[in-house]
Amino acid sequence: MQAEQEFRVDGSQKIKLKDLATAPAKEVDKEKVKAEIQKDIKKLKENQEMLYAQDRRGVLIVFQAMDAAGKDSMIEHVMSGVNPQGTSVTSFKAPSTLELDHDYLWRIHTQIPQRGDIKIFNRSHYEDVLIARVHPEILVGNHLPGINSVEDIKESLYEKRYQHIRHFEDYLADEGFVILKFFLHLSKKEQKNRFVRRIEIPEKNWKFSEADVTERQYWDDYQKAYEKAINATATKENPWYVIPADDKWYSRYLVSEILNERIKEMKLSYPEVTDARRAELQTILAKLEDGED
Repeated sequence: MQAEQEFRVDGSQKIKLKDLATAPAKEVDKEKVKAEIQKDIKKLKENQEMLYAQDRRGVLIVFQAMDAAGKDSMIEHVMSGVNPQGTSVTSFKAPSTLELDHDYLWRIHTQIPQRGDIKIFNRSHYEDVLIARVHPEILVGNHLPGINSVEDIKESLYEKRYQHIRHFEDYLADEGFVILKFFLHLSKKEQKNRFVRRIEIPEKNWKFSEADVTERQYWDDYQKAYEKAINATATKENPWYVIPADDKWYSRYLVSEILNERIKEMKLSYPEVTDARRAELQTILAKLEDGED
């Protein structure tokens, strides 16, 4: 339970992101960490099979982070061993015209996993209290009543949205869905290093976007927005996990450990077979054995 407890934020006390680590306390043994991740992937695969067979619960994994924090590679590595039939990823971009004609949680609710499935959100409903806070002009075009200019946007709008999100997540938890929310906590220095590598290494050029550098000027604003959102929506039932992200392998290890720790708490098992069903299966087996080869 060490990783789950160490990086858990459950609302019992307010956090300040500047006080939380973005890197491991000591040098990471990369090969050892990789081996541990493989063990965790195997456990996750076994748990996924039981989750699917039981068909009572669902798991929603949310990843939020600054640009270049490693969300895509995190999903690729940690979820590499699970059955794709019961797992999917949704990446939330700018809302479409159709989505803007609905409430802001509508597009989120349509992507919630089915019972027995694992769904990963690459960005999520939190964008509506993150980028919308850093760039409030976005809300002016969101068809909200009474919002005709940036001057119309008050702090109370964000506070209400925090409340909406808490209630939405409580509702999902009551319905049997476990929500695991990860903030990959990257330092500004390491983000710069990764942007530089994306420019200098030809194979990484496709990852680079000038828009990412433009957003970097709002670094402090985003840190404040994340801090406010995490503090406002972290609860004992639906906590956040603030994961040091400067070392990608260490962050992958922590996430894989926490995933398995939380899923273990679900006490998953394969459905029990009744005596009547066992007798029925024996009858079917006898017919198969008596039939032609």
